[in-house]
Amino acid sequence: MQVMQHYDMFRDYLKESCGIVLGDSKQYLVTSRISRIMQDNQIGDLQQLVNNLRRNIRSPLKEQIIDAMTTNETSWMRDIHPYEILRKRVLPELMDNSFGQARIWCAACSSGQEPFSISMVIEEFKQANMGALKRPIEILGTDLSKTMLNLCEKAEYDSLAIVRGLSEERKNKFFSHNGNGVWKIKNEVKSRVRFKHFNLLDNFALLGKFDLVFCRNVLIYFSSEQKSDILRRIHASLKPGGYLFLGASESLNDTQHLFEMVHCSPGIIYRAK
Repeated sequence: MQVMQHYDMFRDYLKESCGIVLGDSKQYLVTSRISRIMQDNQIGDLQQLVNNLRRNIRSPLKEQIIDAMTTNETSWMRDIHPYEILRKRVLPELMDNSFGQARIWCAACSSGQEPFSISMVIEEFKQANMGALKRPIEILGTDLSKTMLNLCEKAEYDSLAIVRGLSEERKNKFFSHNGNGVWKIKNEVKSRVRFKHFNLLDNFALLGKFDLVFCRNVLIYFSSEQKSDILRRIHASLKPGGYLFLGASESLNDTQHLFEMVHCSPGIIYRAK
């Protein structure tokens, strides 16, 4: 019983601090991911860990725990349809309907594949349209994990990471190879992307307004109430008529009235009302 109480304390802390919701039967997952961290910090059980985290809110230990409990599963051009919708529908609209800088936000960008994939599509669109964009585009990638963001800033990937979802043509076109199994993203793709440490439970107003938000395969880790709250705040961060991309298995919960569903055949995106 005491072990379960300690586990409940830990998952309450995780939900409060970063929104991650753990089920009743995830004790083994927690143990497998953080046991080494606890051992290195001479922490005996989850109760002691939570007490330590609450006493020292700026401790490096918090970052270690969040890194361990965050799923950083990603790939290039993941699910492909969103990138085709971006190329064929959204980018032409962005170029024709407004002036000034266009802004795209990738929430929970992990190790950078999503924002860099978007930038590759933009670069291809630019090259297919006489080499110029009518509007400059900024891509902001945010993530809870500082470790992941450090990888994003380097924009370097090993031979295993580079092949997941990336064609040979794009690999050779947008990356340089240093000869030691490391592939580095070229500046024409990297230069329009910047990264920022950000918790989706924080104030979105700090990020500004966006024409397009990618929040894909992220909401599944939050409670129903938190999902709805995040979606409402995403809506507030979108410019009128801006688009939201969700993961294939994700929905709008109770915020359908804020968005218009747009069928792109295949794929669905949501336009802010």
